Amino acid sequence: MCAQHLTFAVGDIHGCLAELQALLLQIEAYAPEGRVIILGDMIDRGPDSRGVVELIMAGPQKQGWSWLALKGNHEEMLLGARSGESDVDWWLFNGGKETLASYDNVIPGTHLKWLMQLPSIIVEPFRIFVHAGVDETMPLERQGDEIFLWIRRPDHYSGDYWGKHLCHGHTPSRRNPSTVGNRTNVDSAAVFGGSLSCAIFDDDIPGGPIGFLSVGGGDRL
Repeated sequence: MCAQHLTFAVGDIHGCLAELQALLLQIEAYAPEGRVIILGDMIDRGPDSRGVVELIMAGPQKQGWSWLALKGNHEEMLLGARSGESDVDWWLFNGGKETLASYDNVIPGTHLKWLMQLPSIIVEPFRIFVHAGVDETMPLERQGDEIFLWIRRPDHYSGDYWGKHLCHGHTPSRRNPSTVGNRTNVDSAAVFGGSLSCAIFDDDIPGGPIGFLSVGGGDRL
């Protein structure tokens, strides 16, 4: 019998390092190997954005695992504030103050370069992984970060997504993780007192997740 090829898609972390560490332990206990996709918004609002970035940059410590990180709108806000392309106060008001505090006001160039190089979307035969979502009413190749990092849909919404299943974060709710039709939202509002969650997918089988893992919430660390 062939081993399962599993992907664990993790929702918005927002500096919640302790929850991320606990969730990764759950993931590694669930399977002997697999792939972890971080769906963006690793930083801002929470207590330890620097620790989250350093942990993800270092990569998995166990053999058989791979980690991929996607850019979220909060990473884009930070990079825009640093480059002058967007308003610094806008980023600071939306959690940037907490991020700067975790870095003692100096973000290393290596961290900024790593964040700049993050992809915004992963498109595979059965699934699309992205921070915020996609607009299935227009060709995917015509879309960019203004959609991938910012779009929001109502909780009950699902499209066909070109025959693929869409997995995203960005829109927080304590009702998440949840699947509606062809769409799964794993932003379960960790930084707002909810849980940090991931959806589990079998890479060889189309459709939605085969399960979820969560930490925090009622058992807040």
